Amino acid sequence: MLRDVLLTRFRHVVRGAALVAALTATSVLPNAAAGQGSPPAAPAAQAPTAKSDAKPDAKPGAAPPAANGQAAPAAKPAAPKAPVSEALQTLRDRLDTIKADLEAREKAITGPNVGAGDLTRARDGLDPLADRLRSAIELLGPRLDAARERLTQIGPKPKEGEESEEVARERAEREQAVNDIDGTQRLAKSLLVQSDQIVDQISNRRRAAFTRGLFERSTSLLSPDLWMRVGADIPRDLSSLRSGFDDTVSLFRRNGSLWNLLVLGLAFGLSFALYFGRRNIAPALGRRDINVTSPSKRAKLLGAWRVLLLGTLPALAGSYAVYYALDVTELLPARFLPVASTILGGIAFIAFVEATGDALLAVNKPAWRPAPVSDAAAWRINALAVSIAVVITVSKSTEALNSAIYAALPISIATRGVGAVTAALLLAIGLHRFADTAEKEEECFGPYVGTETSSNIGGPLRLLGWVAVAVIAVAPLIGYVALSAFLVDQLIWTASILVLLWLLIVSADVLIGGSLCEDTRIATTLQANTGLRKRSLNQIAVLATGFARVLLIAVAALLALAPWGLDSTDIFSSVRTAFFGFKVGDVTISLSAIAFGVSILVLGVFITRGIQRWLENTYLPATDLDAGLRNSISTVAGYVGFLLALALAFSYLGLSLEKLTIVAGALSVGIGFGLQSIVNNFVSGLLLLWERPIRVGDQVLIGDSEGIVKRISVRSTEIQTFDRSAVIVPNSNLISGIVKNRVRGDRTGRVIISVNVLRSKDPVQAAEMMVACAKAHPDVLKEPPPRVVFKKIGDPFLEFELVAMVIDVNLGQKVQSDLNFSVFKTLADAEFIPPMGPASSFITVQGLEPVRDALGQIAYAVGQSGTQVVAPAAASRSNKGEKEPEMAEEAASSSTTREELRRAPGASQEAARRRLG
Repeated sequence: MLRDVLLTRFRHVVRGAALVAALTATSVLPNAAAGQGSPPAAPAAQAPTAKSDAKPDAKPGAAPPAANGQAAPAAKPAAPKAPVSEALQTLRDRLDTIKADLEAREKAITGPNVGAGDLTRARDGLDPLADRLRSAIELLGPRLDAARERLTQIGPKPKEGEESEEVARERAEREQAVNDIDGTQRLAKSLLVQSDQIVDQISNRRRAAFTRGLFERSTSLLSPDLWMRVGADIPRDLSSLRSGFDDTVSLFRRNGSLWNLLVLGLAFGLSFALYFGRRNIAPALGRRDINVTSPSKRAKLLGAWRVLLLGTLPALAGSYAVYYALDVTELLPARFLPVASTILGGIAFIAFVEATGDALLAVNKPAWRPAPVSDAAAWRINALAVSIAVVITVSKSTEALNSAIYAALPISIATRGVGAVTAALLLAIGLHRFADTAEKEEECFGPYVGTETSSNIGGPLRLLGWVAVAVIAVAPLIGYVALSAFLVDQLIWTASILVLLWLLIVSADVLIGGSLCEDTRIATTLQANTGLRKRSLNQIAVLATGFARVLLIAVAALLALAPWGLDSTDIFSSVRTAFFGFKVGDVTISLSAIAFGVSILVLGVFITRGIQRWLENTYLPATDLDAGLRNSISTVAGYVGFLLALALAFSYLGLSLEKLTIVAGALSVGIGFGLQSIVNNFVSGLLLLWERPIRVGDQVLIGDSEGIVKRISVRSTEIQTFDRSAVIVPNSNLISGIVKNRVRGDRTGRVIISVNVLRSKDPVQAAEMMVACAKAHPDVLKEPPPRVVFKKIGDPFLEFELVAMVIDVNLGQKVQSDLNFSVFKTLADAEFIPPMGPASSFITVQGLEPVRDALGQIAYAVGQSGTQVVAPAAASRSNKGEKEPEMAEEAASSSTTREELRRAPGASQEAARRRLG
């Protein structure tokens, strides 16, 4: 059907080329009905002749002409009616032809006995007619606007006074042109509405017929009357079957020439070879080695596709070869060809199911299994799918045979019902086998633990399967045999689509996303040739796989809805309408216009960025402008380019300034409430770019943050601190707050160094040495010269400050460090600074006299107690004659006392000396 629709559409497009050419020629004809300027001279010269010819037909009450041949003033003739242009007349003739065609189609679908074929014939060719009408309306629109503009320039007819004959004739001609073009456009619009109404009527009739046939109730399978009629009709159907067999034998005798038999034999031989050879071809060429235990996901998918194609295509080719041979040789009656087609198609379908199961489930090769199911579930799903495919093939072949032999209605009902119930029983058996097989004992006090399943099929999916089984099994029992058979067909059709959709989505993720995300040859080549980073390739991969998913899901949804009465012509018409424009009230929404508008915006932004980079890197550096002004120019150029691109995109979408006024009014309300801060920062950014109190490269201090201004945008300013951190400051803070700009006037800076010199040294000489060090530095300015400030006369030191101006404020820390090294070396060599070490500092502690006296008393008391303890010990040792230990003890006591004398301050030292004698 899709091929016929495309061919019909192509023919209508070719036929409509003449209409488009005629409309184009009409728009450029110089003598169109709209008229430009005064009419040519020849018709004006013939005007008197026309008037003289019209004299005999004058009304009796008309005034006679004057004797000198001039008409009386009261008898002014009316302006002649301008003829319709040839191109416009051709267009009207074509519109009349389209009108007649639409009326015939509308009449054909309004009859009482309208079949599916009548609806299909009425629907075919409507889309090209609608396209031609839309083209006519679009081409007449500019011409109508131009004609109305010309008529507006002449102005309305004056209420008082008379106007010249040329102006009246010009107004009449242009009014006539406007009326002709407007009438033609109105006719095209009305015909377009009529065509849309016919499409809606056909869709409604198809939907009603589909619903009526689907829910048509017949005799129940449980009705004894049905089976009694089946038994009564079997002899007649058997007789019809024998008659068909006799017709087939007679055709074989009549057309069974050697050539026909040879062709048929070759077809059957080829079919058998392909059918039975594919079982050996697919495993051999599938490249799924059983010895490989851990293949990659990419290898699994490629192997699955090879097995699927090698298992399906030979079967399709074999079935088509046999059917083609039967059709060409005419060895089978025409009424039995659908039976052969159904049987051969069913065999190919069984082969497809087997190949799909082998590709995705890989029962004997679990390492190559792409589907995330267990071994037991894989075997059961494969067996269930093949069994249902066999039942469906037998059921459809029996139905086709019933149609060929013109079987009685009870037999057809019983055949379809039994086939649907059998399929439901097989599905129920499969779902029962998917039930839990490895059950666990529930712990007495533990939480509930769900049983493990060997199927890996989720509960909702099994529940949906049981609901389908119940509906399919119950529907024939209550008389809805057509509904049951339709649900079986849709279940198989939808399951096949979902399986292929899953395989395609996984393949897109692995083959497309994996090729761009991983370190593959494609990714390496793209990075080397395009300069894209790996992160950019990853983003492209995500977008590509997402687009592939959306496209595949959309196609799968359309295919799944096709048997529900959705025609491919309606699908293409809906997609085209959504893409090229549909109306919601008075607003026309066109996805194509939106896409082109966004493309214009993106292209404008891309060009603007290129111009900005050219300004920043090529042109502005060649000028004498400072960095801040260059940044302002580049930023303003970027905003102007973006606004121009936005204006072009809006103009393409048809959004004028008048329409944007409403949006601006709505935004003003939002600005008054929640967007105040954003607008404040925006305006502050514009002020910064215009007044430039802060420029890129300036060293500023804002609160506790000090750094270099790196970028000024409309909303915020980026400042890089000296520890390489980025501080984002809203522009409103820079305008309304206090900002210290160290390089606002110039880039000179100041360095201050604090120096302490010994009090005993000459301060004048010290100052001269520090100034000499500052003058010797190359980055210190000569004017103003460096100077020394005598800050304080301290107790041990004299405090000075060396102040020097540097060329650039960014060199302040470097100059300060260099001057510290230089000043320290100079003063240290001249001994103005004490040498380093513990004795280099003199510490004078005042106010600790009470503490000193207390420590002295404590030391004296400790000394007295030590003397009393040592004396008895010495006496006992002298009695025993131990002179040497006594001398050692006295030496130790004397050493301890001397140590106390050294440590004790002030009065304590004096007491210790008296104790030692």
